Amino acid sequence: MRRRSLLLAVPAGLLTLAGCGDDKKADKAKPSDSPSPSNSPSAAPTAKIVAGPLPEITKGTKFGQKPTVAKGPGKASSDLAVKTLVEGKGDVVKKGDYLQANYLGQIWATAKVFDNSYDRGNPTVFPIGVGQVIPGWDQALVGKKLDSRVQLAIPPKMGYGTEGNKQAGIKGTDTLVFVVDLVGTFSNKSSAKGKEVAQSNIDLPKVGTNTDGKAPSIEVPKKKDAPEKLVASYILEGDGDEIKETDSLLCQYKGVLWADGKEFDSSYKSGQLASFQLAQVVKGWAQGLTGKKVGSRVLVVVPPKLGYGDKPPQGSTIKKDSTLVFTVDILAKM
Repeated sequence: MRRRSLLLAVPAGLLTLAGCGDDKKADKAKPSDSPSPSNSPSAAPTAKIVAGPLPEITKGTKFGQKPTVAKGPGKASSDLAVKTLVEGKGDVVKKGDYLQANYLGQIWATAKVFDNSYDRGNPTVFPIGVGQVIPGWDQALVGKKLDSRVQLAIPPKMGYGTEGNKQAGIKGTDTLVFVVDLVGTFSNKSSAKGKEVAQSNIDLPKVGTNTDGKAPSIEVPKKKDAPEKLVASYILEGDGDEIKETDSLLCQYKGVLWADGKEFDSSYKSGQLASFQLAQVVKGWAQGLTGKKVGSRVLVVVPPKLGYGDKPPQGSTIKKDSTLVFTVDILAKM
């Protein structure tokens, strides 16, 4: 399950992570819509993996191209069918990784497309192998290499179960066909990989530029007053898409207090990446990260009025009217 971090777990406009990752433009039948009590078994089943049969891809056969897939040839197998159409040479997808993938999903018998990420122009990111997606994806994609294209035929027991997914028009007897392009993975060892930007303002904290997955240092300037306004500046500037205020993000982060430089929260220390809707975190993050590029490391200095103000999180080392200093690695849009 996704964790509740200190930053994202208190009231007043903050996020409980169990509710994040919703995409209003894509709320049909994404693999990440399952499992849940209403549409999948309580315990993820396993299935025999076979090579076919699988429908023919008639257009868009290359990695990264939106595919057109024919109807299934005859009766679908009751087993999980998996075929690597394009063999990549990237890293192996590991259990527990956040997998970044483009995909198209349709119904075997009718070739009706119920969802695809290609039209949204942004790959989907989700945990793989840990019960956060339909069982067929968990079982088929762990162990595959990045830059691969994989085709799946998923029987109901490995998809949305006997109840199907009514919103997407999937019946409990439908076999699902997916074409999946494996774009990237992220883990608790991931870092931003952007271009280093000079840190010339001596009145602001200096942030480490290491990209080895370890927490960067944050050196708060001594005997300097905290800025009264929000600061959001690049430490490493990525080349990805600019973040919109409606986006959901996957990040590494570390937070320290301006007053004494002591750490109060960190995804590096917890060993779990942070995923959240930008519109539902503290205002300093929402305002500071909007407009920044994916792949960047950003210094965010949050004044009290855009952080916790006079209502700090209970049990934390954050005091009333604290200025907070963060380093945030923007790994991906969710």
